[in-house]
Amino acid sequence: MFFETTIQIRVEDFKKGQQWYETLFEREPDFIAHEGFIEWEIISGCWLQVAEGTPAIGSGPIRFGVIDIEETRNRLLKDLKIDPFEVHTRDGVPVKWGTFQDPWGNLVGVYEYLDKDAESERLKTILRNE
Repeated sequence: MFFETTIQIRVEDFKKGQQWYETLFEREPDFIAHEGFIEWEIISGCWLQVAEGTPAIGSGPIRFGVIDIEETRNRLLKDLKIDPFEVHTRDGVPVKWGTFQDPWGNLVGVYEYLDKDAESERLKTILRNE
């Protein structure tokens, strides 16, 4: 039985990496295991680990659900000084999404449900389990 998940990305400059991801998530890590390794519990049972090391270029992206992709994109452009990224849609895909890179080349992104009723139901399910 699987009951949790962790996803790990690596950054070459750990101190800068911690600051960058703290800005992305707007909070400090939930767990600091040891020097060069931190984790955030994004939603109950889903952890993002940031570890010091050589990034796995070409892997990912890891995308995070948001309520308002335009508002989030504007905050990220301002706070993280990332390159502008496009928001995409495609027929048959229930979300719009955008992808950008962290300073180490890891692909990161955000997505927003197009159907706000479906989004609301998904949030109820997630929050009920927390």
